[in-house]
Amino acid sequence: MDADLKKAIVRMPQGEKDKLLLRLVAKDDILVERLMYELVEHKETLDVRREVIKSAINRLSKSAYDWPGWAMMDMRSLSGDITRHVKVTKDAYGEVDLQLHMLNSYFDEQTDLLRFYNSRSDKTAEYIAKRTEQLLKKLNKLNPDYYIDFERSVNRLLERVHAFCPAPYARQLLLPHEWVY
Repeated sequence: MDADLKKAIVRMPQGEKDKLLLRLVAKDDILVERLMYELVEHKETLDVRREVIKSAINRLSKSAYDWPGWAMMDMRSLSGDITRHVKVTKDAYGEVDLQLHMLNSYFDEQTDLLRFYNSRSDKTAEYIAKRTEQLLKKLNKLNPDYYIDFERSVNRLLERVHAFCPAPYARQLLLPHEWVY
């Protein structure tokens, strides 16, 4: 931004600046939701926000899918919800927890659909393997005190990733068979 423009904005009357700020904020949905979370909810609704996403994960993972691609579309949609949650709340712990819950829920509920690697499950297998890789990277960035919370679930996920349709991609991405912190 031009320095002269910055100076002119600073010199504007407070009322005009407030109007402009409100117009600008209204154009960014994520910013509006983040300000609502921080200023109105005072960051007290974090658990409620997590539970809303978990219930959506539980509901969608139990859907009757005829094809692995349909399951992947719902997983992508849920991942988008999780990403939005993180942009609004800056909840790194929740991001790992929700992604882990999503992947394990789909393995729990869609075992037959995700059991074997074939041309129909290829894209879904690749998606799950890459999502698992991202999850491990984000998990390693968390405070080590949280690792105990995730150990059992992460190892259950890794066991499934190596035993079911994502196995070829898990080998290609060099995903560990067991997560040791």
